[in-house]
Amino acid sequence: MSPSHSSVCSPSDQYAVPVTKYDRKGYKARPRQLLLTSNSAVIVEEAKLKQRIDYAALKGISVSSLSDGVFVLHVPTEDKKQKGDVVLQSDHIIETLTKVAICADKVNSININQGSITFTMGQGREGIIDFTSGSELLVAKAKNGHLSVTAPRLNSR
Repeated sequence: MSPSHSSVCSPSDQYAVPVTKYDRKGYKARPRQLLLTSNSAVIVEEAKLKQRIDYAALKGISVSSLSDGVFVLHVPTEDKKQKGDVVLQSDHIIETLTKVAICADKVNSININQGSITFTMGQGREGIIDFTSGSELLVAKAKNGHLSVTAPRLNSR
């Protein structure tokens, strides 16, 4: 592998999963596909490329400790190609994060958070996702401007 290509995914390891992307303004839920290629994570809407994150630029991944499927792909704020961190939700969270972490060589860069996740919205602004446990999954913009996620706790064995 060349120094600029730190991915450990081969072309045969490509992966696609339906996700929900939450907008940076207003947190509107949008259906998307997350595609993992040999060198980047790509977010598409139908056949239109919406965002590409090179694995080399991926700073880290944050996920909650609840069963909500919400995760954040953190990108450098100085990367002008990116609009900020990406807030996604997947029904296949464990498989998706495993694939992203292996492909991007970020196995040690996954942060499991219990109360909240802070993320960059772009132009130096920060957003906050607050997690609380409840009986059923509910994702909505809260009165304080945060994204509020309520979900059942994961069963620990």
